[in-house]
Amino acid sequence: MTPLGTPPPAGRPARRADAERNRSRILDAARASFAESGDASMQSIAKRAGIGQGTLYRHFPTREALVLEVHRHDVAELVDAAPALLAEHPPREALRLWLDRLAVYGQIKHGLAGALHTATHAQLAGEGYGPVIRAITMLLGAGQEAGEVRSDIEAEEVLLLVGFLWRIETDGAWAERTARMLDLVMQGLAVPEPASA
Repeated sequence: MTPLGTPPPAGRPARRADAERNRSRILDAARASFAESGDASMQSIAKRAGIGQGTLYRHFPTREALVLEVHRHDVAELVDAAPALLAEHPPREALRLWLDRLAVYGQIKHGLAGALHTATHAQLAGEGYGPVIRAITMLLGAGQEAGEVRSDIEAEEVLLLVGFLWRIETDGAWAERTARMLDLVMQGLAVPEPASA
């Protein structure tokens, strides 16, 4: 047992840092691979991450475990982005920037859907729903308080409005089509101009 105050044996923190770097590389490679195809193999993900298959399986013993972690990681990043964007931008701009991130998440989720069993897909949808609704509520509340967003809109309605993000074909026109649709959503969320007398 190491006495209190004694530094850990040389090399242990470096190994831990290496493991974290590998885990991050795996998640990045898996995210990119699943965005391209829900059928991406563990072998192709390991190759893309620049690691051996043994390292991949030490972190994620099954493909399902990897898919689940990609999804959970992306939802956490998406939710954490809401307060960060509000700290840096006016509320309406923060909302739009967050919706842009949601669009990218939707593109990745589209690929993940093909990689998940139906039961797991339903489980993840349930896990992510509450945190995403809370993030939208925060963004809407800031916009409503600033008088930039309609006061009669709720988070659940916004999520329904942007449901098209899970269905847009991820082809060459994806970014342009998504931006146009989100422009229309933002127009719908804007406080109406007062009627002229």
